[in-house]
Amino acid sequence: MEEGFRIWANPSSPHAEGRAARAALEDARERIKASLGWNGELIFTSGASEALAIGLGRAKVVRRIVSGAEHDAVFRAAPDAQVLGIAAGKPDAAELDRLLAVEGKPLVAVQQLSSETGTFLLSGGDHALAEQTRAAGGWLLSDCAQSASKFQLPDADMIVLAPHKFGGPIGVGGLLVRDFAMLEPTGGHERGYRAGTEDMPAALGFAAALECGGMESWATTADQHVAFKQALSGHGAVLSEGEQAPHILALVHPTMSAQALLIRLDAMGFAVSAGSACSSGTLKKSRVLDAFGIDDDTASRTIRVSLGWSTTPEELDKFAEAWASLK
Repeated sequence: MEEGFRIWANPSSPHAEGRAARAALEDARERIKASLGWNGELIFTSGASEALAIGLGRAKVVRRIVSGAEHDAVFRAAPDAQVLGIAAGKPDAAELDRLLAVEGKPLVAVQQLSSETGTFLLSGGDHALAEQTRAAGGWLLSDCAQSASKFQLPDADMIVLAPHKFGGPIGVGGLLVRDFAMLEPTGGHERGYRAGTEDMPAALGFAAALECGGMESWATTADQHVAFKQALSGHGAVLSEGEQAPHILALVHPTMSAQALLIRLDAMGFAVSAGSACSSGTLKKSRVLDAFGIDDDTASRTIRVSLGWSTTPEELDKFAEAWASLK
């Protein structure tokens, strides 16, 4: 990003400085696509929410189907979408068949990894849901904000990216799309698919963060993640809905409310959330926990704990001790 600020100019300007900025922006675009093994297009956005708004709002489809476990940003972008239920931690395939049978080209939105429970709704090597959707003439969009750089991306036609989830800058995001022809253009920048001057320095930070490596470069190891989960399980429940990622845990306290847990843990120096971080300040039940069939009482005592690339083994030990002390 420092290099980007040193050579900053509007990447759309025709003068020499603008052309140099454009070259840096396009280099970052190609580096990101190469890091993710993506052969289609990449639209830079201001974050995952805008990427979702573009993908869901401007796809050339007639109707939209979204899983009940999606982030609130999905429901804001597609308020009239049909909601697909969750069964055994996965999108309900039989229900999806019924929804796909309705006339009109569909766009199906299913995130790869739940930000609240750590559940894989889509696995990288699983093509079943994409094939089911395409057989009905539709496209699959997957919100991979929590999984990109950490796991193999799913088979999808559009993929949403949020680099601040893997050590990149805030204020930039991306929409991977198989073909620009899938979207209605609006004019402006990014080949006419997004308004606003591109944030070239942030795009360079986006690319650099991906090139730093995946979870193998983190300060904690897979074995430490397993031991951490086991330590927490001895003092409450760890929700396990389907196939789980190691770095996101939904913890249920035996007696304390989620709001009380947030206050106590914050006072001890730990940053956790109830529901998604974007809605952690609300008191309403998490839409995601509801979609997974978690009862109201359990949901009211559930918090989310997320590990990041810089989380240390010492921090895991201290949190486990703090969690055990909560009575």
